[in-house]
Amino acid sequence: MQMNLQLQHVVTDMTGATGMRIIRAILAGERRPDILASYRDSRCKASEEMICQALIGHYRSEHLLALQQAVTLYDCYQQQVALCDQHIEQVLLGLATCHTTPPKARHRCMRQRNGFAFDARAALYAMLGQDLTRIHGMGPYLALKLVAECGNDMTRWPSAKHFTSWLCLAPGNKISGGKVLSSKTRRSSSRAAAALRLAATTIGKTETALGAFYRRLAARTGKAKAVTATARKIAILFYHALRYGMDYVDPGADYYEARYRERVVKQLTRRAASLGYALQAVPQPEGVS
Repeated sequence: MQMNLQLQHVVTDMTGATGMRIIRAILAGERRPDILASYRDSRCKASEEMICQALIGHYRSEHLLALQQAVTLYDCYQQQVALCDQHIEQVLLGLATCHTTPPKARHRCMRQRNGFAFDARAALYAMLGQDLTRIHGMGPYLALKLVAECGNDMTRWPSAKHFTSWLCLAPGNKISGGKVLSSKTRRSSSRAAAALRLAATTIGKTETALGAFYRRLAARTGKAKAVTATARKIAILFYHALRYGMDYVDPGADYYEARYRERVVKQLTRRAASLGYALQAVPQPEGVS
């Protein structure tokens, strides 16, 4: 900004491949915008012409010094993060109880740019004997975080309901004088519950059974309640996978929609019968399901 460079407006992530290449080239002494723009990564959406126009500025010594110090600190933090990853990997290897190769991933896990430097999925499988990443919305980072927060011994909770209540993801039961005053979920500072809510928000964009559940509930009751309800479902799947060795199979969004339609039809049939009417299906034209 102080150099009058507008690189942040054409590059989405300044710490990505394109941004860091250009910044390091500037610190190395390169000033020509066309040469700097040639360091553009092939995955960058901005063209070289746009990047070239954003790199026309001035380079004062005090600004270059501040930039050099910022890059030095960034590299130092990256080194410390790499050391943490190595330590986490060694700890997981020490806790390994299963020495077989993990099964092939059932669905593609998008690699997080700030993810682990090692294969966390294989390390978790070696420790738990279960591939938690088969549950949609649960990547290696979330699975490891849940295990770190909740442990791998699910027998401490008699049932999944107890587990979700401990996470404050289950409806409350505030009763006075035999009357339910409130059924809102309790407030919680649980990091596991916060991670599950983030996963629920992400899974709402996918074409899965959990994604269809989130979208339908969000349309009816709002996104806040849909996030909590979907996070509760993911927590239940996590509980059953660790305690009973459940192998999760996603039935798909179409299956969920079909089940929802069956429930609605049954409810309407019962309501019509109670009023003395009978439902009759409307004949569909050929080729229309």
